[in-house]
Amino acid sequence: MGNALRIAGTVGESIVDGPGIRYVIFTQGCPHGCPGCHNPETHDFAGGREIDAETLLAEIRRNGLVSGVTFSGGEPFEQAEALLPLARQLKADGRHLMAYSGYTYEQLIADGRAGVRGLLEQLDLLVDGRYEAEHRSLELRFRGSTNQRVLDVPASLAEGAAHPAAGY
Repeated sequence: MGNALRIAGTVGESIVDGPGIRYVIFTQGCPHGCPGCHNPETHDFAGGREIDAETLLAEIRRNGLVSGVTFSGGEPFEQAEALLPLARQLKADGRHLMAYSGYTYEQLIADGRAGVRGLLEQLDLLVDGRYEAEHRSLELRFRGSTNQRVLDVPASLAEGAAHPAAGY
């Protein structure tokens, strides 16, 4: 793979960042600056630490309980090109992939940056949209505010429009 990622950290086992037991990668750097953000320490693009994708892949593979991987942040799509080889390998391993993004699905589809479309194509679920504190709800599954959507990415790509994921 050979790609270096800038991350804020990881969580080896999570049940709150997507379905099942998940490994979570918190990417470093976010342009959105949403007031009330849950992870403000991930905003600085120069913060965090660099790690190579192979190290992350090996760590994920060591835990047989982990069924999925979540790319959170920060803003994962700011590092889409670097995340793409890791995502492809994780999909080849049969992992469920999910990402959180402050960008909407529509913005990501229109984005011309290298790797953005490719990363989307690897995902099963996407939680899109900026966190809006005035729409905060503790009753939502896997998201923080009611404006955010949980999308079925393969169905969205097939239909050419955002398709809500069932049960979220």
